[in-house]
Amino acid sequence: MTDNPTAAGAPTGPVPTLFEAIVRQLAVTATYNKGSVTIAPHILYTRHGEIYVDAITVERDGKPPREEKLGTFKLDGLGDPALTARAFTPHTLFEPAAEKYDGVTLMAVERGG
Repeated sequence: MTDNPTAAGAPTGPVPTLFEAIVRQLAVTATYNKGSVTIAPHILYTRHGEIYVDAITVERDGKPPREEKLGTFKLDGLGDPALTARAFTPHTLFEPAAEKYDGVTLMAVERGG
């Protein structure tokens, strides 16, 4: 048995980790700009051949952010992303129909109806 929420034998790495986090609406921990972050990933998309994730920052270096906002993170810049057991609800700041996502979305959270 393992405490890791990822199923045994499932693909590993940043992209599968973010896909699973988005589908299951689970926060992810990672290092970013030499600090630790916990993010609630809302969408994975491409821009100029690179993969990006737009996410709400839940914690930065163990502290909540001063304000809630949807930030953009280059996937290559997120070090050692790992699923947490911390669930999140899609934030109202996330606009899945925004023009910047048109035709480049890889995976996005689904809002409950």
